[in-house]
Amino acid sequence: MKKHTVFSTIFSVLAAVLLSTPVRADVNATEEASIAAVDGLALVEKDSWGEIYANPNVDWSVYTQIQLEDATVAFRRNWQRDQNSGDPFKVKTSDVENIKRKLSEQFRTVFTEELTQNGGYVMSDATGENVLMIKPAIVDLDIAAPDTMRPYNSRQYTNSAGEMTLKLELYDSVTGDLLATASDRRISPYRGYPQWTTSVSNRADSRRMLQQWAQSLRKKLDEVRTSAAPAAASTN
Repeated sequence: MKKHTVFSTIFSVLAAVLLSTPVRADVNATEEASIAAVDGLALVEKDSWGEIYANPNVDWSVYTQIQLEDATVAFRRNWQRDQNSGDPFKVKTSDVENIKRKLSEQFRTVFTEELTQNGGYVMSDATGENVLMIKPAIVDLDIAAPDTMRPYNSRQYTNSAGEMTLKLELYDSVTGDLLATASDRRISPYRGYPQWTTSVSNRADSRRMLQQWAQSLRKKLDEVRTSAAPAAASTN
C-alpha cells in the first residue's frame, strides 16, 4: 500500500503560503497557467490524497485565538447498505448517528487538547478581530468493522480499521472571509494480518489519526506565529 505522506506536505505548503513565500519552484508554466481560484483562493497543492487553496495576501499574525466549530461527519456513499449486505440488522440508522456524534466529539477533544495544551492557543466561543474560525468536516468515513454492540457474540477481524478524509475551512471570524481550505485523506495503518476489531480499537485508531492531523495543524500555526513575532517587535 502506498505510504501516506501528503498531510505533512499539505501543511508545509500552507505554512509557505501563510509566510508569503513563493509557490513551489517545480511548477512549470503550463501548470501555473492552469492554477485555479476558488473564492479568491489560489490552488497551491493538489494530488490524489488531498489539496489546498489559500489566500497569500492574508496577515495571519493577527489571529491569536481559534473558534473551532463542531466537526460534521459523513460516511462514504452506501456504507451502511454495504455493511448490511450479509446481515440486514448489523448497522441500524441509530448506530450511524451514534458513530458520527462520537467521532465529532472526539475531534473536538483531540484538537482542543493539542491546540491549548501543546500550542498555548486560546479557544474562543465568540467572534473577534483576532479570532480565526475553523470549520472541520470529516467525509467519506469508511469503518471496516463497526462494533455496534449486537446482542449476540460476533468477532470481526480486519487488516485495517478503515479510512476518512478531513476537510478544513479557515475563516476570518468577523468578516466571514474564507482564508484557506485544506483536505487530506488518511488510511488507518495496514497491519498485514487480521486483528480482532472492536469499538475500543476503532476509537484508538481514529484518535491516532486525529492526533496526527491536530499536531500538523498546530505546528504550522506555531511557525506562523513565531515568524510573525520578530517583524511585529521591530515596528515598536
